[in-house]
Amino acid sequence: MALITTQNTKIQNKITEHTKGVEELACLYEVTKCLASAPNLKEALKQVVESLSEFMGMHHGTITILNPHSGEIEIEVAQGLSADARRRGRYKPGEGITGQVVASGEAVVVPRISEDSRFLNRTRSRSKNSQKEMSFICVPIKNGRQTIGALSVDKPFKPGASFDDDLRLLTIISGLIAQSVSRLQAIKAERELLLKENRTLKRALSEKYSIENLIGKSSRMQEVFEMVYRVASSNATVLLRGESGSGKSLVAKAIHYNSNRKNKPFVVVNCSALPETLIESELFGHERGAFTGAYNRKIGRFEQAKDGTIFLDEIGELPQSVQVKLLNVIQEREFQRLGGTKPIKAKCRIIAATNKNLEEAMRQGHFREDLYYRLNVFPIYLPALRERRTDILLLAEHFLERYCKENDKNIKGISQPAIDLLMQYHWPGNVRELQNCIERAVLVCDEDIIRAHHLPPTLQSMTEGIEEPQKKVRCLADAVADFEKELIIEALRQSKGNQTKAAQLLDTSLRIINYKIKKYGIDPKLFKVPTK
Repeated sequence: MALITTQNTKIQNKITEHTKGVEELACLYEVTKCLASAPNLKEALKQVVESLSEFMGMHHGTITILNPHSGEIEIEVAQGLSADARRRGRYKPGEGITGQVVASGEAVVVPRISEDSRFLNRTRSRSKNSQKEMSFICVPIKNGRQTIGALSVDKPFKPGASFDDDLRLLTIISGLIAQSVSRLQAIKAERELLLKENRTLKRALSEKYSIENLIGKSSRMQEVFEMVYRVASSNATVLLRGESGSGKSLVAKAIHYNSNRKNKPFVVVNCSALPETLIESELFGHERGAFTGAYNRKIGRFEQAKDGTIFLDEIGELPQSVQVKLLNVIQEREFQRLGGTKPIKAKCRIIAATNKNLEEAMRQGHFREDLYYRLNVFPIYLPALRERRTDILLLAEHFLERYCKENDKNIKGISQPAIDLLMQYHWPGNVRELQNCIERAVLVCDEDIIRAHHLPPTLQSMTEGIEEPQKKVRCLADAVADFEKELIIEALRQSKGNQTKAAQLLDTSLRIINYKIKKYGIDPKLFKVPTK
Protein backbone atom coordinates (compact mmCIF):
# COMPACT_ATOMS: atom_id res chain seq x y z
CA MET A 1 0.00 0.00 0.00
CA ALA A 2 2.83 2.36 0.94
CA LEU A 3 4.50 1.56 -2.39
CA ILE A 4 1.34 2.45 -4.33
CA THR A 5 1.03 5.72 -2.40
CA THR A 6 4.64 6.63 -3.19
CA GLN A 7 4.13 5.89 -6.89
CA ASN A 8 0.95 7.97 -6.94
CA THR A 9 2.81 10.83 -5.30
CA LYS A 10 5.59 10.66 -7.91
CA ILE A 11 3.04 10.58 -10.76
CA GLN A 12 1.21 13.54 -9.24
CA ASN A 13 4.49 15.48 -8.91
CA LYS A 14 5.35 14.77 -12.55
CA ILE A 15 1.90 15.94 -13.67
CA THR A 16 2.30 19.10 -11.56
CA GLU A 17 5.79 19.74 -13.01
CA HIS A 18 4.50 19.19 -16.54
CA THR A 19 1.54 21.51 -15.98
CA LYS A 20 3.83 24.17 -14.51
CA GLY A 21 6.18 23.82 -17.47
CA VAL A 22 3.30 24.30 -19.90
CA GLU A 23 2.15 27.38 -17.96
CA GLU A 24 5.67 28.81 -17.99
CA LEU A 25 5.94 28.33 -21.76
CA ALA A 26 2.53 29.91 -22.28
CA CYS A 27 3.52 32.83 -20.07
CA LEU A 28 6.85 33.33 -21.87
CA TYR A 29 5.11 33.17 -25.27
CA GLU A 30 2.58 35.81 -24.23
CA VAL A 31 5.25 38.07 -22.69
CA THR A 32 7.51 37.80 -25.78
CA LYS A 33 4.59 38.48 -28.12
CA CYS A 34 3.39 41.62 -26.30
CA LEU A 35 6.93 43.05 -25.88
CA ALA A 36 7.67 42.50 -29.57
CA SER A 37 4.43 43.95 -30.94
CA ALA A 38 3.32 46.69 -28.55
CA PRO A 39 4.35 50.17 -29.85
CA ASN A 40 3.86 51.72 -26.41
CA LEU A 41 6.29 50.64 -23.67
CA LYS A 42 3.89 51.22 -20.81
CA GLU A 43 1.13 49.14 -22.43
CA ALA A 44 3.59 46.33 -23.13
CA LEU A 45 4.76 46.26 -19.48
CA LYS A 46 1.15 46.20 -18.28
CA GLN A 47 0.54 43.10 -20.38
CA VAL A 48 3.67 41.49 -18.90
CA VAL A 49 2.45 41.75 -15.29
CA GLU A 50 -1.05 40.64 -16.33
CA SER A 51 0.43 37.54 -18.00
CA LEU A 52 2.38 36.71 -14.81
CA SER A 53 -0.85 36.91 -12.83
CA GLU A 54 -2.91 34.92 -15.33
CA PHE A 55 -0.49 32.06 -16.03
CA MET A 56 1.71 31.88 -12.91
CA GLY A 57 -0.45 33.14 -10.07
CA MET A 58 1.99 35.98 -9.36
CA HIS A 59 0.12 39.04 -8.09
CA HIS A 60 0.95 42.73 -7.50
CA GLY A 61 3.43 42.58 -10.40
CA THR A 62 5.49 45.76 -10.32
CA ILE A 63 8.12 47.08 -12.75
CA THR A 64 10.30 49.91 -11.48
CA ILE A 65 12.78 51.88 -13.61
CA LEU A 66 15.76 53.94 -12.41
CA ASN A 67 15.31 57.56 -13.46
CA PRO A 68 18.79 58.76 -14.61
CA HIS A 69 17.87 62.43 -14.03
CA SER A 70 16.48 62.23 -10.47
CA GLY A 71 18.49 59.17 -9.38
CA GLU A 72 15.30 57.65 -7.91
CA ILE A 73 13.66 54.30 -8.64
CA GLU A 74 10.13 55.01 -9.89
CA ILE A 75 7.21 52.68 -10.52
CA GLU A 76 6.55 52.39 -14.24
CA VAL A 77 3.81 49.76 -14.06
CA ALA A 78 2.08 48.18 -11.06
CA GLN A 79 -0.85 45.74 -11.14
CA GLY A 80 -3.81 46.87 -9.08
CA LEU A 81 -2.22 50.11 -7.80
CA SER A 82 -3.83 53.54 -7.99
CA ALA A 83 -2.00 56.55 -9.41
CA ASP A 84 -1.44 57.90 -5.87
CA ALA A 85 0.02 54.59 -4.73
CA ARG A 86 2.38 54.54 -7.72
CA ARG A 87 3.57 58.06 -6.94
CA ARG A 88 4.33 57.02 -3.33
CA GLY A 89 6.38 54.05 -4.50
CA ARG A 90 9.68 55.87 -5.03
CA TYR A 91 12.97 54.55 -3.69
CA LYS A 92 16.61 55.48 -3.73
CA PRO A 93 19.16 52.82 -4.72
CA GLY A 94 19.83 50.70 -1.60
CA GLU A 95 16.57 51.73 0.07
CA GLY A 96 14.13 48.90 0.84
CA ILE A 97 14.20 45.57 -0.97
CA THR A 98 13.64 47.11 -4.44
CA GLY A 99 16.41 49.65 -3.84
CA GLN A 100 18.73 46.89 -2.64
CA VAL A 101 18.09 44.82 -5.78
CA VAL A 102 18.78 47.80 -8.08
CA ALA A 103 21.91 48.78 -6.13
CA SER A 104 23.39 45.27 -5.96
CA GLY A 105 22.08 43.81 -9.21
CA GLU A 106 21.18 40.62 -7.33
CA ALA A 107 17.72 39.04 -6.90
CA VAL A 108 16.08 38.95 -3.45
CA VAL A 109 13.45 36.48 -2.19
CA VAL A 110 11.40 37.20 0.95
CA PRO A 111 9.59 33.93 1.88
CA ARG A 112 7.33 35.74 4.36
CA ILE A 113 6.72 39.46 3.95
CA SER A 114 5.37 39.97 7.48
CA GLU A 115 8.65 38.75 9.01
CA ASP A 116 11.05 40.96 6.99
CA SER A 117 11.77 44.48 8.30
CA ARG A 118 13.25 45.59 4.96
CA PHE A 119 9.81 45.55 3.39
CA LEU A 120 8.76 49.26 3.44
CA ASN A 121 5.24 48.96 1.89
CA ARG A 122 5.31 52.58 0.72
CA THR A 123 2.51 51.98 -1.75
CA ARG A 124 0.29 50.83 1.19
CA SER A 125 -1.04 48.09 -1.07
CA ARG A 126 -0.69 45.34 1.56
CA SER A 127 -2.75 45.58 4.77
CA LYS A 128 -1.08 44.56 8.03
CA ASN A 129 -4.39 42.93 9.09
CA SER A 130 -4.52 40.71 5.97
CA GLN A 131 -5.02 37.04 6.80
CA LYS A 132 -3.08 35.93 3.70
CA GLU A 133 0.64 35.51 4.13
CA MET A 134 2.59 36.43 0.98
CA SER A 135 6.07 35.78 -0.41
CA PHE A 136 7.92 38.50 -2.33
CA ILE A 137 10.32 37.95 -5.26
CA CYS A 138 12.33 40.80 -6.82
CA VAL A 139 14.81 40.43 -9.72
CA PRO A 140 16.95 43.12 -11.36
CA ILE A 141 16.34 44.37 -14.90
CA LYS A 142 19.77 44.65 -16.51
CA ASN A 143 20.91 46.30 -19.71
CA GLY A 144 24.33 44.70 -20.11
CA ARG A 145 26.11 45.22 -16.79
CA GLN A 146 23.98 48.21 -15.84
CA THR A 147 20.90 47.68 -13.65
CA ILE A 148 18.10 49.90 -14.98
CA GLY A 149 15.22 48.71 -12.80
CA ALA A 150 13.54 45.79 -11.07
CA LEU A 151 10.66 43.33 -11.56
CA SER A 152 8.84 42.19 -8.41
CA VAL A 153 5.83 39.94 -7.69
CA ASP A 154 3.86 38.51 -4.75
CA LYS A 155 3.03 34.80 -4.36
CA PRO A 156 0.87 33.07 -1.74
CA PHE A 157 3.11 31.83 1.06
CA LYS A 158 3.76 28.06 1.18
CA PRO A 159 5.97 26.65 3.97
CA GLY A 160 9.14 25.06 2.57
CA ALA A 161 8.36 26.14 -1.02
CA SER A 162 11.24 26.43 -3.51
CA PHE A 163 11.59 29.65 -5.50
CA ASP A 164 14.21 28.42 -8.00
CA ASP A 165 11.77 28.00 -10.90
CA ASP A 166 10.14 31.35 -10.20
CA LEU A 167 13.50 33.10 -10.09
CA ARG A 168 14.54 31.50 -13.37
CA LEU A 169 11.31 32.56 -15.11
CA LEU A 170 11.38 36.12 -13.75
CA THR A 171 15.06 36.51 -14.70
CA ILE A 172 14.28 35.48 -18.30
CA ILE A 173 11.35 37.91 -18.44
CA SER A 174 13.45 40.73 -16.92
CA GLY A 175 16.00 40.17 -19.72
CA LEU A 176 13.25 40.49 -22.33
CA ILE A 177 12.01 43.66 -20.63
CA ALA A 178 15.56 45.10 -20.62
CA GLN A 179 15.89 44.53 -24.38
CA SER A 180 12.51 46.19 -25.06
CA VAL A 181 13.24 49.12 -22.75
CA SER A 182 16.63 49.64 -24.41
CA ARG A 183 15.13 49.41 -27.93
CA LEU A 184 12.21 51.74 -27.20
CA GLN A 185 14.44 54.20 -25.31
CA ALA A 186 16.78 54.31 -28.33
CA ILE A 187 13.80 54.98 -30.62
CA LYS A 188 12.56 57.68 -28.24
CA ALA A 189 16.02 59.27 -28.03
CA GLU A 190 16.34 59.24 -31.84
CA ARG A 191 12.88 60.76 -32.19
CA GLU A 192 13.71 63.49 -29.66
CA LEU A 193 16.97 64.19 -31.51
CA LEU A 194 15.12 64.49 -34.81
CA LEU A 195 12.54 66.79 -33.23
CA LYS A 196 15.32 68.91 -31.72
CA GLU A 197 17.11 69.10 -35.08
CA ASN A 198 13.81 69.98 -36.75
CA ARG A 199 13.17 72.79 -34.23
CA THR A 200 16.75 74.04 -34.66
CA LEU A 201 16.40 74.00 -38.45
CA LYS A 202 13.08 75.83 -38.33
CA ARG A 203 14.55 78.42 -35.96
CA ALA A 204 17.57 78.85 -38.26
CA LEU A 205 15.30 79.22 -41.30
CA SER A 206 13.14 81.71 -39.44
CA GLU A 207 16.23 83.77 -38.57
CA LYS A 208 17.70 83.43 -42.06
CA TYR A 209 14.53 84.60 -43.76
CA SER A 210 13.56 87.25 -41.24
CA ILE A 211 12.70 90.57 -42.86
CA GLU A 212 15.66 92.20 -41.11
CA ASN A 213 18.01 89.85 -43.01
CA LEU A 214 16.71 90.85 -46.43
CA ILE A 215 19.38 93.13 -47.85
CA GLY A 216 18.51 96.52 -49.28
CA LYS A 217 18.69 100.17 -48.22
CA SER A 218 17.18 101.69 -51.35
CA SER A 219 13.79 103.36 -51.18
CA ARG A 220 12.35 100.78 -53.60
CA MET A 221 13.38 97.89 -51.33
CA GLN A 222 12.13 99.69 -48.23
CA GLU A 223 8.72 99.76 -49.90
CA VAL A 224 8.97 96.00 -50.47
CA PHE A 225 9.89 95.39 -46.80
CA GLU A 226 6.94 97.48 -45.69
CA MET A 227 4.59 95.40 -47.85
CA VAL A 228 6.06 92.16 -46.48
CA TYR A 229 5.55 93.40 -42.90
CA ARG A 230 1.91 94.23 -43.64
CA VAL A 231 0.97 90.97 -45.33
CA ALA A 232 3.05 88.39 -43.42
CA SER A 233 0.67 87.96 -40.48
CA SER A 234 -2.44 87.72 -42.67
CA ASN A 235 -3.82 84.81 -44.72
CA ALA A 236 -4.07 86.84 -47.93
CA THR A 237 -2.91 85.38 -51.24
CA VAL A 238 0.27 87.17 -52.40
CA LEU A 239 1.43 87.67 -55.99
CA LEU A 240 5.13 88.51 -56.36
CA ARG A 241 6.05 90.32 -59.60
CA GLY A 242 9.52 91.02 -60.91
CA GLU A 243 12.26 89.99 -63.31
CA SER A 244 14.02 86.65 -63.02
CA GLY A 245 16.70 86.73 -60.33
CA SER A 246 15.24 89.71 -58.46
CA GLY A 247 14.64 87.71 -55.24
CA LYS A 248 10.99 86.61 -55.43
CA SER A 249 11.61 83.20 -53.78
CA LEU A 250 13.55 84.91 -50.95
CA VAL A 251 10.65 87.29 -50.29
CA ALA A 252 8.18 84.36 -50.38
CA LYS A 253 10.20 82.59 -47.67
CA ALA A 254 10.40 85.81 -45.65
CA ILE A 255 6.59 86.10 -45.73
CA HIS A 256 6.15 82.47 -44.62
CA TYR A 257 8.78 82.49 -41.84
CA ASN A 258 7.43 85.75 -40.42
CA SER A 259 3.84 84.53 -40.34
CA ASN A 260 1.94 82.44 -37.81
CA ARG A 261 2.48 79.48 -40.17
CA LYS A 262 6.27 79.53 -39.74
CA ASN A 263 6.33 76.14 -37.97
CA LYS A 264 4.23 74.56 -40.73
CA PRO A 265 5.47 73.26 -44.13
CA PHE A 266 6.73 75.58 -46.87
CA VAL A 267 6.23 73.74 -50.18
CA VAL A 268 7.76 75.08 -53.39
CA VAL A 269 6.36 74.24 -56.85
CA ASN A 270 8.19 75.47 -59.95
CA CYS A 271 5.37 75.48 -62.51
CA SER A 272 7.76 75.89 -65.46
CA ALA A 273 9.90 72.88 -64.49
CA LEU A 274 7.06 70.32 -64.48
CA PRO A 275 5.76 68.71 -67.70
CA GLU A 276 2.20 69.63 -68.59
CA THR A 277 1.14 65.98 -68.33
CA LEU A 278 2.38 65.71 -64.73
CA ILE A 279 1.73 69.11 -63.19
CA GLU A 280 -1.89 68.35 -62.22
CA SER A 281 -0.81 65.14 -60.45
CA GLU A 282 2.06 67.01 -58.73
CA LEU A 283 -0.26 69.73 -57.43
CA PHE A 284 -3.29 67.68 -56.41
CA GLY A 285 -2.03 64.08 -56.22
CA HIS A 286 -3.69 60.99 -57.66
CA GLU A 287 -5.31 57.74 -56.59
CA ARG A 288 -3.99 54.34 -57.53
CA GLY A 289 -5.13 53.42 -61.04
CA ALA A 290 -6.16 56.98 -61.93
CA PHE A 291 -4.15 56.71 -65.17
CA THR A 292 -1.61 54.43 -66.82
CA GLY A 293 1.41 54.15 -64.58
CA ALA A 294 -0.39 55.27 -61.40
CA TYR A 295 0.54 52.16 -59.42
CA ASN A 296 0.25 53.82 -56.01
CA ARG A 297 -1.56 56.73 -54.41
CA LYS A 298 0.39 59.99 -54.60
CA ILE A 299 0.04 62.89 -52.18
CA GLY A 300 0.06 66.21 -54.06
CA ARG A 301 1.86 69.42 -53.11
CA PHE A 302 -1.32 71.12 -51.83
CA GLU A 303 -1.90 68.20 -49.48
CA GLN A 304 1.77 68.23 -48.38
CA ALA A 305 1.50 71.92 -47.51
CA LYS A 306 -1.30 71.17 -44.99
CA ASP A 307 -1.71 74.32 -42.83
CA GLY A 308 1.50 75.89 -44.14
CA THR A 309 2.32 77.77 -47.34
CA ILE A 310 2.51 76.66 -50.97
CA PHE A 311 4.73 78.79 -53.21
CA LEU A 312 3.75 78.58 -56.89
CA ASP A 313 6.80 79.93 -58.71
CA GLU A 314 6.50 80.93 -62.39
CA ILE A 315 2.69 80.81 -62.18
CA GLY A 316 2.51 82.38 -65.64
CA GLU A 317 3.70 79.08 -67.17
CA LEU A 318 0.73 77.11 -65.77
CA PRO A 319 -1.30 75.30 -68.51
CA GLN A 320 -4.86 76.54 -68.92
CA SER A 321 -6.32 73.13 -68.03
CA VAL A 322 -4.64 73.36 -64.62
CA GLN A 323 -5.50 77.06 -64.24
CA VAL A 324 -9.20 76.10 -64.05
CA LYS A 325 -8.58 73.61 -61.24
CA LEU A 326 -6.32 76.05 -59.36
CA LEU A 327 -9.08 78.68 -59.59
CA ASN A 328 -11.50 76.18 -58.00
CA VAL A 329 -9.02 75.47 -55.16
CA ILE A 330 -8.69 79.20 -54.39
CA GLN A 331 -12.46 79.79 -54.53
CA GLU A 332 -13.76 76.66 -52.78
CA ARG A 333 -10.67 75.93 -50.62
CA GLU A 334 -10.85 72.26 -51.53
CA PHE A 335 -9.67 69.85 -54.26
CA GLN A 336 -9.75 66.20 -55.29
CA ARG A 337 -6.93 63.86 -56.18
CA LEU A 338 -6.94 62.65 -59.80
CA GLY A 339 -9.24 59.64 -59.87
CA GLY A 340 -10.59 60.45 -56.41
CA THR A 341 -14.12 61.25 -55.29
CA LYS A 342 -13.52 62.58 -51.79
CA PRO A 343 -12.92 66.36 -51.49
CA ILE A 344 -9.83 67.41 -49.52
CA LYS A 345 -9.70 70.74 -47.69
CA ALA A 346 -6.99 73.16 -48.84
CA LYS A 347 -5.98 75.02 -45.69
CA CYS A 348 -2.61 76.27 -46.94
CA ARG A 349 -1.78 79.84 -47.87
CA ILE A 350 -0.93 80.56 -51.52
CA ILE A 351 2.00 82.72 -52.61
CA ALA A 352 2.52 82.95 -56.37
CA ALA A 353 5.34 84.53 -58.36
CA THR A 354 5.95 85.37 -62.00
CA ASN A 355 8.35 87.30 -64.23
CA LYS A 356 5.76 87.37 -67.01
CA ASN A 357 3.51 90.25 -67.96
CA LEU A 358 0.24 88.61 -66.87
CA GLU A 359 -1.86 91.46 -68.27
CA GLU A 360 -0.40 90.84 -71.73
CA ALA A 361 -0.86 87.07 -71.28
CA MET A 362 -4.54 87.69 -70.49
CA ARG A 363 -5.00 89.78 -73.64
CA GLN A 364 -3.44 86.98 -75.68
CA GLY A 365 -5.68 84.38 -74.02
CA HIS A 366 -2.82 82.49 -72.34
CA PHE A 367 -3.82 83.32 -68.74
CA ARG A 368 -7.33 83.25 -67.28
CA GLU A 369 -8.65 86.63 -66.20
CA ASP A 370 -10.64 85.21 -63.25
CA LEU A 371 -7.53 83.41 -61.93
CA TYR A 372 -5.49 86.60 -62.29
CA TYR A 373 -7.89 88.53 -60.06
CA ARG A 374 -7.96 85.68 -57.51
CA LEU A 375 -4.17 85.70 -57.29
CA ASN A 376 -3.72 89.45 -57.44
CA VAL A 377 -5.10 90.08 -53.92
CA PHE A 378 -1.85 91.54 -52.58
CA PRO A 379 0.71 92.18 -55.33
CA ILE A 380 4.32 93.01 -54.43
CA TYR A 381 6.61 94.35 -57.17
CA LEU A 382 10.32 93.58 -56.77
CA PRO A 383 12.56 96.12 -58.51
CA ALA A 384 15.32 95.04 -60.88
CA LEU A 385 18.86 95.49 -59.55
CA ARG A 386 19.56 98.32 -62.04
CA GLU A 387 16.64 100.21 -60.40
CA ARG A 388 18.21 99.94 -56.93
CA ARG A 389 21.87 100.73 -57.63
CA THR A 390 22.48 101.90 -54.06
CA ASP A 391 22.08 98.25 -52.99
CA ILE A 392 24.68 96.85 -55.41
CA LEU A 393 27.70 97.41 -53.16
CA LEU A 394 25.76 96.27 -50.09
CA LEU A 395 24.81 93.01 -51.80
CA ALA A 396 28.32 92.54 -53.22
CA GLU A 397 29.89 92.83 -49.75
CA HIS A 398 27.32 90.38 -48.36
CA PHE A 399 28.12 87.79 -51.04
CA LEU A 400 31.85 88.43 -50.62
CA GLU A 401 31.66 87.61 -46.89
CA ARG A 402 29.53 84.53 -47.57
CA TYR A 403 31.77 83.01 -50.23
CA CYS A 404 34.96 83.82 -48.34
CA LYS A 405 33.63 81.72 -45.45
CA GLU A 406 32.56 78.91 -47.78
CA ASN A 407 35.95 78.81 -49.54
CA ASP A 408 38.10 79.61 -46.49
CA LYS A 409 39.55 82.78 -48.01
CA ASN A 410 40.54 86.05 -46.37
CA ILE A 411 39.59 88.74 -48.90
CA LYS A 412 39.21 92.09 -47.16
CA GLY A 413 37.25 94.05 -49.75
CA ILE A 414 36.65 95.22 -53.31
CA SER A 415 38.91 97.73 -55.07
CA GLN A 416 37.49 101.05 -56.26
CA PRO A 417 37.87 100.27 -60.00
CA ALA A 418 36.07 96.97 -59.44
CA ILE A 419 33.30 98.82 -57.56
CA ASP A 420 33.00 101.23 -60.49
CA LEU A 421 32.50 98.30 -62.86
CA LEU A 422 29.85 96.78 -60.57
CA MET A 423 28.01 100.10 -60.35
CA GLN A 424 28.12 100.81 -64.11
CA TYR A 425 26.96 97.37 -65.27
CA HIS A 426 23.24 97.00 -66.14
CA TRP A 427 22.71 93.53 -64.48
CA PRO A 428 20.24 91.78 -66.79
CA GLY A 429 20.37 88.74 -64.47
CA ASN A 430 19.66 90.90 -61.38
CA VAL A 431 20.74 89.76 -57.88
CA ARG A 432 21.35 86.19 -59.01
CA GLU A 433 23.88 87.40 -61.61
CA LEU A 434 25.62 89.60 -59.03
CA GLN A 435 25.82 86.63 -56.66
CA ASN A 436 27.42 84.44 -59.34
CA CYS A 437 29.78 87.26 -60.29
CA ILE A 438 31.09 87.65 -56.72
CA GLU A 439 31.40 83.88 -56.24
CA ARG A 440 33.54 83.65 -59.38
CA ALA A 441 35.67 86.60 -58.26
CA VAL A 442 36.33 84.97 -54.87
CA LEU A 443 37.39 81.72 -56.54
CA VAL A 444 39.86 83.36 -58.99
CA CYS A 445 41.23 85.95 -56.54
CA ASP A 446 44.60 85.10 -54.97
CA GLU A 447 45.06 88.50 -53.31
CA ASP A 448 43.48 90.11 -50.25
CA ILE A 449 41.28 92.35 -52.38
CA ILE A 450 39.05 91.80 -55.42
CA ARG A 451 40.22 93.84 -58.40
CA ALA A 452 38.65 94.65 -61.74
CA HIS A 453 40.42 91.83 -63.58
CA HIS A 454 38.87 89.29 -61.16
CA LEU A 455 35.39 90.18 -62.42
CA PRO A 456 33.80 88.36 -65.40
CA PRO A 457 34.62 89.63 -68.92
CA THR A 458 31.01 90.76 -69.39
CA LEU A 459 31.60 93.47 -66.77
CA GLN A 460 35.05 94.44 -68.03
CA SER A 461 33.91 94.82 -71.66
CA MET A 462 31.44 97.59 -70.64
CA THR A 463 29.38 96.89 -73.75
CA GLU A 464 25.97 96.40 -72.17
CA GLY A 465 27.09 93.06 -70.76
CA ILE A 466 27.77 91.45 -74.21
CA GLU A 467 31.30 90.68 -75.36
CA GLU A 468 32.15 91.31 -78.99
CA PRO A 469 32.56 88.05 -80.93
CA GLN A 470 36.09 88.96 -82.02
CA LYS A 471 37.34 91.26 -79.31
CA LYS A 472 40.79 92.69 -79.96
CA VAL A 473 43.43 91.39 -77.56
CA ARG A 474 44.78 94.16 -75.32
CA CYS A 475 48.51 94.89 -75.50
CA LEU A 476 50.67 94.19 -72.44
CA ALA A 477 51.48 97.89 -71.85
CA ASP A 478 47.80 98.85 -71.62
CA ALA A 479 47.03 95.96 -69.26
CA VAL A 480 49.97 96.88 -67.00
CA ALA A 481 48.97 100.57 -67.03
CA ASP A 482 45.39 99.74 -66.03
CA PHE A 483 46.59 97.50 -63.21
CA GLU A 484 49.06 100.14 -62.00
CA LYS A 485 46.36 102.81 -62.05
CA GLU A 486 44.04 100.55 -60.05
CA LEU A 487 46.72 99.94 -57.39
CA ILE A 488 47.36 103.70 -56.98
CA ILE A 489 43.64 104.52 -56.72
CA GLU A 490 43.17 101.83 -54.07
CA ALA A 491 46.19 103.09 -52.07
CA LEU A 492 44.88 106.69 -52.22
CA ARG A 493 41.46 105.48 -51.08
CA GLN A 494 42.98 103.68 -48.08
CA SER A 495 45.22 106.64 -47.19
CA LYS A 496 42.31 109.08 -47.66
CA GLY A 497 44.19 110.98 -50.38
CA ASN A 498 47.51 111.22 -48.49
CA GLN A 499 50.15 110.64 -51.21
CA THR A 500 53.01 110.02 -48.75
CA LYS A 501 51.06 107.21 -47.02
CA ALA A 502 49.98 105.85 -50.41
CA ALA A 503 53.64 105.65 -51.45
CA GLN A 504 54.41 103.74 -48.21
CA LEU A 505 51.52 101.31 -48.82
CA LEU A 506 52.86 100.59 -52.31
CA ASP A 507 56.47 100.43 -51.06
CA THR A 508 57.67 103.10 -53.50
CA SER A 509 58.85 106.72 -53.38
CA LEU A 510 56.71 109.86 -53.19
CA ARG A 511 58.34 111.11 -56.41
CA ILE A 512 57.26 108.04 -58.40
CA ILE A 513 53.72 108.23 -56.97
CA ASN A 514 53.41 111.91 -57.95
CA TYR A 515 54.67 111.09 -61.45
CA LYS A 516 52.18 108.25 -61.91
CA ILE A 517 49.28 110.34 -60.52
CA LYS A 518 49.94 113.02 -63.14
CA LYS A 519 50.48 110.41 -65.87
CA TYR A 520 47.12 108.71 -65.28
CA GLY A 521 45.21 111.92 -64.49
CA ILE A 522 44.21 110.84 -60.95
CA ASP A 523 42.90 113.54 -58.61
CA PRO A 524 43.99 112.75 -54.98
CA LYS A 525 41.50 115.32 -53.64
CA LEU A 526 38.64 112.97 -54.53
CA PHE A 527 39.79 110.58 -51.79
CA LYS A 528 40.25 113.12 -48.99
CA VAL A 529 37.79 113.10 -46.10
CA PRO A 530 36.15 116.55 -45.81
CA THR A 531 36.77 118.34 -42.49
CA LYS A 532 33.82 119.68 -40.50
